[in-house]
Amino acid sequence: MAALVGARLQARRAILDIQDYAPTTPTVYLVAPAVKLAKEGIPITYALFSSFSRNKSRFDQYPATAAKFLKADGSLYQLGETWRQPDLAHTLELIQNQGLNGFYKGENARRLAEFMQANGGLITEQDLASYQAVERAPIRGNYRGYEIVSMPPPSSGGVVLVEMLNILEGFDLKAMGHNSALYLHVLTESMRRAYADRAEHLGDPDFNEGMPLTQLMDKDYAATLRASIDLDKASESNPEQFANSYESEETTHFSIVDKDGNMVSMTYTLEFGYGSGIVVADGGYLLNNEMGDFNAVPGVTNRYGQIGTAPNLIAPEKRMLSSMTPTIVAQYGKPVFAVGSPGGKTIINTTLQLILNVIDHDYNIAESVEAGRIHHQWLPDVTSMESKSLSPDTIRLYEARGHRFSERGSQGAAMGVYHDRENGLFLGASDSRRGDGAAVGY
Repeated sequence: MAALVGARLQARRAILDIQDYAPTTPTVYLVAPAVKLAKEGIPITYALFSSFSRNKSRFDQYPATAAKFLKADGSLYQLGETWRQPDLAHTLELIQNQGLNGFYKGENARRLAEFMQANGGLITEQDLASYQAVERAPIRGNYRGYEIVSMPPPSSGGVVLVEMLNILEGFDLKAMGHNSALYLHVLTESMRRAYADRAEHLGDPDFNEGMPLTQLMDKDYAATLRASIDLDKASESNPEQFANSYESEETTHFSIVDKDGNMVSMTYTLEFGYGSGIVVADGGYLLNNEMGDFNAVPGVTNRYGQIGTAPNLIAPEKRMLSSMTPTIVAQYGKPVFAVGSPGGKTIINTTLQLILNVIDHDYNIAESVEAGRIHHQWLPDVTSMESKSLSPDTIRLYEARGHRFSERGSQGAAMGVYHDRENGLFLGASDSRRGDGAAVGY
């Protein structure tokens, strides 16, 4: 909730004009809602209680983590009780009062560096002081008269999304019917080809100057990929070419629209749920475990393993590849809807289907968010489908084309907002797949 309120205060940062953006919102106002919630606490909901319960054994491994998420006697907070985070509130106040230096220098930097030294970590005060965030121009594409604005590398999301949309633009998806066997077939084949390109080409742009982004998002290139799709038969993913390392599905996304129609689509992650599970003592915040998003083993390739493609090999000061795909869809220079989702490598395909649901199938934003989804990522050569989302007949016809599939409980947890300018309405949808989500107007 704090993040939602905080992002709303910056809602006028329209991503369509991100190159010209200069921050004007004082940090003190931006961070204030989060400080208030950390100090005064939030009630334990069923979703929080269940999550804390599932992870209690992880919390118990680290004293500072247990102190943050459990009661003083080591027991779980119960439904309706108030959970306060005073250490986090103090860290947020440092950021509130000192901006960037409140985290990367001074008191917090010393605390974090000392915690690292005491526990075998590598990060020093000098590392923190030298860190620089990089603001990059968004990825832009177009699909059936709509402008697609999404996240650039080192996220693979925007590039892969635009590549898939370019391939699919040559098919009459509406005539195929939503989630028909033929529709799922062309989606799968588009996903297969784009994810292969992801593995071969994408990584941190500061370390990969020759990434062929223009080619990957070129309409003519998409036409050659489209021509390679047999409408009656699945192609094969060759394990000798590329494989993809595992990427956790524990991510957070929210979408915002203000009264003037400006939109924000934001995705952020600690990698696994609760990141590394380690809370910095007296800091109140979790450390992530994002290093797992690098390709760790050069040259090792099999049907289920990793591969060391050069663009995403680990290196000092290099940012790891991700799949985050916060996206704004615009028309005539005005934002129409904003969507995104958590879900690791499934994020890109979830976002793709949300966009297709609205543009090709005339779904409203709530119908789009709730509709059943599939995912294919080149390797392993299996399509995952949400259980009970497709009919047995559809699955039989899909398998007849040579596809293999597995069932999963759910895919992602999408959040979307839509501005109906014709009727002056603002519509929001929060995915029922994840607890504690909500569409809220202020």
